[in-house]
Amino acid sequence: QVQLVESGGGSVPAGGSLRLSCAASDYVACMGWFRQAPGNEREAIAITTRGGIEAYADSVKGRLTISRDNAKNAAYLQMNSLKPEDTAMYYCAAVDLVGTCQLHTSKFQYWGQGTQVTVSS
Repeated sequence: QVQLVESGGGSVPAGGSLRLSCAASDYVACMGWFRQAPGNEREAIAITTRGGIEAYADSVKGRLTISRDNAKNAAYLQMNSLKPEDTAMYYCAAVDLVGTCQLHTSKFQYWGQGTQVTVSS
């Protein structure tokens, strides 16, 4: 069982930036970031494979950037130009098989506890 631990959430004004980090306890082929706002379903934001393939949800393209450090089994989410609608609990997730690395919650096996991001207007 892979453990995931997120960090880096917080409160920022609109237009601000945050960098989220996720540390995995073991090797995983694919890591991703998801978010869930109150009353909404959990949605995929970005995914990345160990080989560097990335994919983003249309709503965050150009503002959020996923990256990973394979040596550390870590993934990061750089969030710029934040908007109030970005306010949500952000979750790191991972899956063993690169073939299932897709922008969909059902494809991921392991989940972190989440870190809160709040953007004020």
